[in-house]
Amino acid sequence: MANYREVTRRIKSVENTRQITRTMELVATSKLKRATDRVHAARPYAEALHEIVAGLYSPGLSEKYPILRRPEETKRAAVLLCTANRGLAGGFNANLIKQARSLLEELRAKGIETELHIAGKKGIAFFRFRGEPMLTQRTDIGDYPTVDDAESLIGPIRDRFESGQVDAVYLVSSIFRSAMSTPPHTRELLPIKGDEGAASADVFILSPSGDMILERILPAYVRNAVFTALVENAAGEQGARRTAMKSATDNAGDVLEHLTRTKNRARQAQITQEIAEIVGGSAALE
Repeated sequence: MANYREVTRRIKSVENTRQITRTMELVATSKLKRATDRVHAARPYAEALHEIVAGLYSPGLSEKYPILRRPEETKRAAVLLCTANRGLAGGFNANLIKQARSLLEELRAKGIETELHIAGKKGIAFFRFRGEPMLTQRTDIGDYPTVDDAESLIGPIRDRFESGQVDAVYLVSSIFRSAMSTPPHTRELLPIKGDEGAASADVFILSPSGDMILERILPAYVRNAVFTALVENAAGEQGARRTAMKSATDNAGDVLEHLTRTKNRARQAQITQEIAEIVGGSAALE
């Protein structure tokens, strides 16, 4: 049986750990509310923008705007992976990394060259350990990403697509369904998919000119897709961390209950031994 003092020290250690996990759970809960509000605010605009841009493709426009080009063959693809900068979020980061690895293996199996771009310390650390080359390594995007963060992240990759250096751009991030459900998701950002001829500039009355609108809306579409992904990733991270910390806090409570019973049994055994020693000593004196 464990020593009484050893069990007492373990109880103190578990209590300290439970206090930390409980505090982290409360912090994650507080951040989750704001992050969830940002997700709900970003989605309608992203969906509306997608509906507009998805129908803009035409061979003539693709010649004028390289961002609309659709290569006949994909020879090189860029993969943008968004993970968290911190751990203690259950399987959140591991699931995203696994999704990215599967995508890279799938593309390479088809003979497509790949280049990797990562935002988030956890993803960077994993692929660095594996010796995987990374063209982008960003660790400066915080819990509340901005549109400027999204532009600085996707801008250089979008330029590489427009110049023909890559033929496709994939985004790996999480979808925020609830605090309990944040599955990883792969999205093909470029080339832009849609129904050819579904929309035309002739259908709309445009002011200012159609060229000026397209010059702004097409890059904005890609930028906003990444911004929405970053916002959902941030909410997913907080949801996963809250769930993980609640589970850790509950487990610490179960451990404390078991240790308390062990401590009581150890104390009882110690008292019994002391009584036996007293009785034995008394009998020897007689």
